[in-house]
Amino acid sequence: MIEVTPDISLQDDEVEERFIRAAGPGGQNVNKVSTAVELRFDVRRSPSLPNDVAVRLMRLAGRRLTQEGVLVLTAMQYRTQERNRADALERLKDLIRKAAEPPPPPRKKTRPTKASKERRLAAKTRRGGVKAMRGKVRGED
Repeated sequence: MIEVTPDISLQDDEVEERFIRAAGPGGQNVNKVSTAVELRFDVRRSPSLPNDVAVRLMRLAGRRLTQEGVLVLTAMQYRTQERNRADALERLKDLIRKAAEPPPPPRKKTRPTKASKERRLAAKTRRGGVKAMRGKVRGED
């Protein structure tokens, strides 16, 4: 079991890991050892995710989501397989946690009060007076 939130846990068989060769630094080692991890998680068919969370997760995933509804995360930041596995799994958990947060309620439209309108107009008048005083100094000729 992979604990994501107190309410959401994933079964181990829902997450599929494949090890691939990583790009980047590592010298000859990078050509011999498959240290990068490609993590696959089927969002559409997952029994562990509530429907609303799955929909938000698919929207959050963006181009990391295939047409079949499989979320693909690739981790190759580290030089060891274990650290890349942990990184990919942590990124999956973070995405699911973010998708589990309910969206904020829509903003209620409010109108400005009469007093706030009057304060705004008074401030504009004061500011206009300050700017009017910036003209050239005229002598008593």
